[in-house]
Amino acid sequence: MSKKVELKPFDIAEYLDSEEMIAAYLSEVLETGDTNEFISALGDVARARGMTELAEKTGLGRESLYKTLSYGSKPRFDTIMKITQALGIKLVPTHI
Repeated sequence: MSKKVELKPFDIAEYLDSEEMIAAYLSEVLETGDTNEFISALGDVARARGMTELAEKTGLGRESLYKTLSYGSKPRFDTIMKITQALGIKLVPTHI
């Protein structure tokens, strides 16, 4: 009798369990310079922290947050700033 192996889809949000891990993840994504990837990564962080809590802190609906933080969306900069501040994330520009 063979044993069935059950696989589940990989979800990065399950591994974003510390401030250091979140900072490293977002820093790496920002290095690519891809806006879509960064928006999607913010969505991963938001899911890891809890969309309901983020919705309360930002005043945005959960459904709106999911849509805003999905790959390919084009959120306004002030919306991204509201989300990063609610997540306790500080974006710091540096000279390259």
